Amino acid sequence: MSEAGLDIRSFTVGPVQENTYIVRLPGARKAVLVDPGDEPDRLLGAIEQLGVQIEAILITHCHFDHIGAVAPLARATGAPVSCPEIERPVLEDIALGTPPGFGPFESYVPEHTLSGGESLNLAGLDIEVLFTPGHSPGHLTFSLPAHAAILSGDVLFQGSIGRTDLPFADHATLERSLATLIDTLPHETTVYPGHMGLTTLGRELATNPFLVELRSERQSPAIQAAPVRGGAPRPDGVAGR
Repeated sequence: MSEAGLDIRSFTVGPVQENTYIVRLPGARKAVLVDPGDEPDRLLGAIEQLGVQIEAILITHCHFDHIGAVAPLARATGAPVSCPEIERPVLEDIALGTPPGFGPFESYVPEHTLSGGESLNLAGLDIEVLFTPGHSPGHLTFSLPAHAAILSGDVLFQGSIGRTDLPFADHATLERSLATLIDTLPHETTVYPGHMGLTTLGRELATNPFLVELRSERQSPAIQAAPVRGGAPRPDGVAGR
């Protein structure tokens, strides 16, 4: 449980070490599953161990490492899936975006699509959907403003940013998305990324070598490396905050 009243369990799955999250209010029976990328049996076991009902499955973007377990998890939990509208064809034909040597994964037709700008209430959580393209064309970030937290997929990492050397990626677009996050959210916002450990927007603005230009444009004594509440996420579903 965190000071902000949020329980997020992190599971690092698959060969490229993607972070899947189970998000709920402390002690709640309903939860949201974000980016189930691989190892469906392990994730289902965690859901059963927590004793939660998955109310929805949210997808930040449709790269294979973030959607590889969507189909079996949706089938087992009965939870509807929401993915970026622009990237829906990839989820519906997952082989399109799966490189040789990975998978096989199962395609899935999502119940809903999102474009950014939506306000969701799922499992008692108020979630703002932010359009943050660049790493992928339809990339979304899920913001929980009441808890000063974002699930950022592959936009921003601890000391790094999302790759833009991939098909349909664009570095200038990603920079604009990063600027939007930095300029519209509190610097103490905790970032739950798609890979690696937790950080905060303030810490990345102050120290991330890929944000030098953003940092120089916004240089101010008020910019500090905000501490990460609860430290790095721990394996196998221990609460990260």
